[in-house]
Amino acid sequence: MDPDKYNTLRKGLLEFLILGIVSSGRVYVAEMMQRLSKTDFATQEGTLYPLLSKMRREQLLDYEWQESETGPPRKYYKLAAAGRKQLAEFREYWKSLTSLIDELGKPSCK
Repeated sequence: MDPDKYNTLRKGLLEFLILGIVSSGRVYVAEMMQRLSKTDFATQEGTLYPLLSKMRREQLLDYEWQESETGPPRKYYKLAAAGRKQLAEFREYWKSLTSLIDELGKPSCK
């Protein structure tokens, strides 16, 4: 598979992947980046921080500061109510989209 071919799709899905990661519990940026690094959606801080700020402005995410035993305080992100709702809606949409792709790939009956 040519990874460049799907860049636009990956960029559009990154927000939903972040919602999915944060839905697993409170996480900080380094954890998000580590989880994404093992996938085709690996990203850099320069991409992730602006996206997280946008998602917070849209009230999809919230955060809280927590002291760290190994360094400065960390900002832990968590899903806000709107983020939970948007993630649930996206999961439903994704199911219908994959069903549509499968259905359109079947031979038509004439």
